[in-house]
Amino acid sequence: MGAREWAGRWPVLRQLAGQDPRRDAARSARTDALVPRTATADSVARSVCPYCAVGCGQLVYVKDGKVTQIEGDPDSPISRGRLCPKGSASKQLVTRPGRVTEVLYRRPHGTGWERLDLERAMDMIADRVVETRRRTWEQTCEGEQVRRTLGIASLGGATLDNEENYLMKKLYTAMGAVQIENQARI
Repeated sequence: MGAREWAGRWPVLRQLAGQDPRRDAARSARTDALVPRTATADSVARSVCPYCAVGCGQLVYVKDGKVTQIEGDPDSPISRGRLCPKGSASKQLVTRPGRVTEVLYRRPHGTGWERLDLERAMDMIADRVVETRRRTWEQTCEGEQVRRTLGIASLGGATLDNEENYLMKKLYTAMGAVQIENQARI
């Protein structure tokens, strides 16, 4: 094998010798065969990042019914295609294998979790809300009608979107709760 043939097999030597002015010598066939996950998506859905109150636009790429990639939406007037590190990692909210997808309950003073069906869990929550509201209801305070309860509070999370937080505020206000807060304001 001659010196030129030998030098032609090594990308670094081709670049140093000036035979590859565009510096494509370091590209491999595997690199050239790679395609972005977004190119093979069946559909793209527009969404809003669930983490904070900014409301950055997201493009959610779906293939075979599964989320394959989430990127910033360049058409969003708020974020113009940019996402913070949390927003960029929001794919893990729906695709992480360790994500809990069933109701887990730990009894008072219990040491382990048990699975409950959703209907039973909702009934337990409703019973506790009604009982707490009945026990802690204040009709009057210092001669004024207040019609409230201090026994129920709400702390909304930053992974809830604006609509969910709005509905929670309406629900807890209708129940008479006073302490209604959101993680984004704390």
